[in-house]
Amino acid sequence: MNKRIIGLTGGIATGKTTVANYLASAKNLPIFDADIYARDAVDIGSPILHALTQRYGEQILLSDQSLNREKLGKIIFAQANERQWVESLIHPYVVQRFKAAIAESPSPQIVLVIPLLFEAKMTNLVTEIWVVRCSQLQQLQRLMQRNHLTEQQAQARINSQLSMEEKAAGATVVLDNSSTLDSLLKQVDVAVAMKITSN
Repeated sequence: MNKRIIGLTGGIATGKTTVANYLASAKNLPIFDADIYARDAVDIGSPILHALTQRYGEQILLSDQSLNREKLGKIIFAQANERQWVESLIHPYVVQRFKAAIAESPSPQIVLVIPLLFEAKMTNLVTEIWVVRCSQLQQLQRLMQRNHLTEQQAQARINSQLSMEEKAAGATVVLDNSSTLDSLLKQVDVAVAMKITSN
């Protein structure tokens, strides 16, 4: 069966969730989210959480033994090699979950929200790539505000991903979220209506 599998990506805090929510509510498209799978991967008692605790100690756990994301984030966004190690544990689990979701979904059009689509080399899971972008200053300000980060912390998270230019270069569709919400959603309407013929 020829499914249309949209890989929705973009920089951190550029508006992927806004687009995904709109595709779900206005277009009734099934949404599968890498962040949700990544959270499942480190559930209490999971082998991946055990491996993280072995490496970083109990300091990365909350009192209920669940992962303290803030503590882990401080470690991995400050050290690229540690981030890569953690991702090497989580990404294969996420890919497995996506493959199962694609196989089980009866819908001819589905959306995979994958913030690290390029970085995690998951482009082969999708038939087209949508990149949500905004200006660098907007991205920095939105991230600082949303995650209560300092400018340095926010910039470190942005720097941990491919640049917007590189992501846009690999896109089938680029959605510009530097203007109004209405403008963004109109671009989504156009992109949904497109029939992608090239593979």
